[in-house]
Amino acid sequence: MTDPEPLTGPPLPHPLTGALHVSPVPPGTGWPDDPADAATPVAHDADDVRSLARDADGLAALCGEVSVCRACPRLVAWREGVAVAKRRAYVAEPYWGRPIAGWGDERPSLLIVGLAPAVHGGNRTGRVFTGDRSGDWLFASLHRIGYASAPTSVHAGDGQRLIGARMVAAVRCAPPGNRPTIGERDTCAPWLLAELAFVADSLEVAVCLGSYGWEAAIRAFRAHGYAIPRPRPGFGHAAEAEVDRPGRKPLLLLGSYHPSQQNTFTRKLTEPMLDAVFERARRWTEESRG
Repeated sequence: MTDPEPLTGPPLPHPLTGALHVSPVPPGTGWPDDPADAATPVAHDADDVRSLARDADGLAALCGEVSVCRACPRLVAWREGVAVAKRRAYVAEPYWGRPIAGWGDERPSLLIVGLAPAVHGGNRTGRVFTGDRSGDWLFASLHRIGYASAPTSVHAGDGQRLIGARMVAAVRCAPPGNRPTIGERDTCAPWLLAELAFVADSLEVAVCLGSYGWEAAIRAFRAHGYAIPRPRPGFGHAAEAEVDRPGRKPLLLLGSYHPSQQNTFTRKLTEPMLDAVFERARRWTEESRG
């Protein structure tokens, strides 16, 4: 498949700034916290992703390159098609419609690893885990434990700030049915590997949301030369694994059920359960620094 021609919806007012934007949003046109501009290099295939990720000149440059990636034709067509068609509840606002870069503290002690942006959440708002009910649960918990400055995250540019934490997705585009292919996963993986390299010095804990985030984190840490325990640790809520690193205290890998509507409505995941995972992350970090 070749890179599809970009789709464009009519200009609509941003819900926070009121500025007019087409959907998807071209880089450098004033969207809040846009990490890219018109000169940011664009990856058009897996080789481009590997090259740009390897040679990125810092975390900010990497985020910009992630946010304009067009390497997976199916994902590009899906995210842009939804951005133009929109959900009825958001028909009067523009959609970001681009990949979602990692977001948060540039020197985090905590890394939160998820699957992919929500098609009407991050794909609409321009920030990971923002603008949907999963994000509502996640940010409320992070705020209660002290990792977020506010209990809600509604849109890029809303003033929310992560404190000692950073969020990433294993796959940076919203996939159809929330299911990327193995090829799409592998094409996107160098972005995560490069981001991990930029934050590794400060990192103490990784919280993995769902089995997909757990497996993505294990693959990324192994690729960086960290020693994954044997037998390979299995995912579960509140699962723990210590990942050895040369010359440093082990990194703690923590599992959590994903705060999806299915899990929260059925009470497979409750607020105290989610809080307990982030409280464990906080204790581990405090012990590391003590």
